[in-house]
Amino acid sequence: MPLIRAWLDSANRPDGGFPLNNLPLGVFTANGAPRCGVAIGDQILDATGLEQAGLLELNATLVLDHPGWNKLMGLGPKAWAALRAQLTALLREGAPAQDRVAPFLHPIDGAQMHMPFTVAEFTDFYASRHHATNVGTMFRGAENALPPNWLHIPIGYNGRASSVVVSGTPVRRPWGQVKGPDDAQPRFAPSARFDLELELGAIVGQPSDGPVTVADADQMIFGYVLLNDWSARDIQAWEYQPLGPFQSKATATSVSPWIVMSAALAPFRTPTREVPLLPHLQERGPMLYDIALHVDLTPQDGQPVTIARTNYREMYYSSAQQLAHHTTSGCPMRVGDLLGSGTISGPTKDSRGSLLELSWGGKEPLQTGGITRSFLEDGDTITLHGGAQGDGYRIGFGTCAGTLLPALPDPYAR
Repeated sequence: MPLIRAWLDSANRPDGGFPLNNLPLGVFTANGAPRCGVAIGDQILDATGLEQAGLLELNATLVLDHPGWNKLMGLGPKAWAALRAQLTALLREGAPAQDRVAPFLHPIDGAQMHMPFTVAEFTDFYASRHHATNVGTMFRGAENALPPNWLHIPIGYNGRASSVVVSGTPVRRPWGQVKGPDDAQPRFAPSARFDLELELGAIVGQPSDGPVTVADADQMIFGYVLLNDWSARDIQAWEYQPLGPFQSKATATSVSPWIVMSAALAPFRTPTREVPLLPHLQERGPMLYDIALHVDLTPQDGQPVTIARTNYREMYYSSAQQLAHHTTSGCPMRVGDLLGSGTISGPTKDSRGSLLELSWGGKEPLQTGGITRSFLEDGDTITLHGGAQGDGYRIGFGTCAGTLLPALPDPYAR
């Protein structure tokens, strides 16, 4: 699909992230209150204001009167398509309503962004074969790197919706129970092996009550965000047997402020798979997307350094497969559920999506751009970037950033 030209010149730049083909959805502060907005070029279109002015008609009653996109999600795919069609008609080159729409534009630069939706539940997966192989090799050896079930089901765990935060929110180094190889007993200490995880988050836009097919699951996904599932590796190593991660993953999960709707990514679908799956997980067509991703690390008082580059097409399981698998037990899904893809790693060392892999568990510290890291240091800022390259345009996600603050004093000291 070629670029859809807009009357806003900045939306037609080939290196921009927010052309008319994209129309990502966020929540920003304008006129003193958070409002629903749409990124277009270097501007945010006040969608709440457009609806109140009668320039957007999505339902018999107002949909965007609450600062979040959950109400629109709940209306279903026809309403999602109607939003995109109406916005395109209002913004495309030669649109007769240009003079009426222009007053609802606000510069992106300096805008205060908020969570774009209310997270109902959060589930994180472990669905990149390269990542799972790397981590398994470190802890179990190459011959037993993948658990026996890994090639047959998407492995995941239920996380914490309460600690999902929008990009720009600082993250505090957590305390937890750890036990090193030389420790006779576990001890309570700040995490010394705090890490990032480069992921893509899928947002469930329609509820379910019982098992759904992969095809149905694909239609239920409203859109995607960049996602960093911060991880305390030393806390995780001690706690995860036998039930998996718990406090090691509960500190924070950062998401980008813009939801890229599934429709915007449709031209970038790409196939997967080499091992046949059971029928309930089989796809009828490509379910992954060609989305280039990279991670920048900015030391305190330093300059950003790119530490990893990879692509979402490297995933083994798609979000639709993860969602379908989630429902097989009869587990109901809710509007606003968030599914983390799991760390996205590629086949080369510089395409690994976590410091655990980049430093090989701390045994081979990462050295690049003048920095040396095994794990994150206080003051480090991690910024995730992502985009899909089209014909003369780019579908961007914005950025997903967070700065690591020092641990608090011992909260239990007396």
